[in-house]
Amino acid sequence: MPQSVRILSAEPVTHNVRRYRLEKPAGYRFEPGQATELSIDIDGYREKKNPFTFTALNDADYLEFTIKSYFDHDGVTKKLWDLRAGDRLMLRDVWGTITYKGPGVFIAGGAGVTPFIAILRELARDKKLAGHRLILSNRTEGDIILREEFEAMHGLDHDWVITDDPKTRLYRGRIDEDYLKRHISDFSQNFYVCGPDPMVKELRETLGRLGAKTEAVTFEK
Repeated sequence: MPQSVRILSAEPVTHNVRRYRLEKPAGYRFEPGQATELSIDIDGYREKKNPFTFTALNDADYLEFTIKSYFDHDGVTKKLWDLRAGDRLMLRDVWGTITYKGPGVFIAGGAGVTPFIAILRELARDKKLAGHRLILSNRTEGDIILREEFEAMHGLDHDWVITDDPKTRLYRGRIDEDYLKRHISDFSQNFYVCGPDPMVKELRETLGRLGAKTEAVTFEK
């Protein structure tokens, strides 16, 4: 049953990503990597449901979502950008997306990193980040979500891949087979993949060719 909850704050993360913190209903629980469907609690938007991943930890006294807005069409995320503290969203039941299975490599494209945020935050809190790596692809450096926070996580190896910024000093290219062969030596470990559907499909096939077992590759379904 949908619940109407108040937005506590809406703060910028990048030029098109915001962090929304919401009231947390009593007894509402989730696991890092899980998601829910949100809609905007105004006429014309209540039935427009979009899936978003929780990015705060379950023991916080608020809910948090880190959401990219797409301004090229009149959808829910574009309308979200107009909302402020005091506005309301419709919150629904929790459902599973990315399930953490143990140390490994997290590979994401753009906003595909959001299902990994709570997982990595929990590991950082518990001082269990050793053996984990984040590889994140974005068009430009300005698109990298939570770059400073990830770089400050003790024990987390991180690689930034930039596809469309000729002035970047970061690695410029794609996360393709050649990149993976040059940057990863152990394909028997866990892999977590999230991003645009074509990227996920290609990476699953590529990881399989390189020796990753099907059951060791976790992706958003």
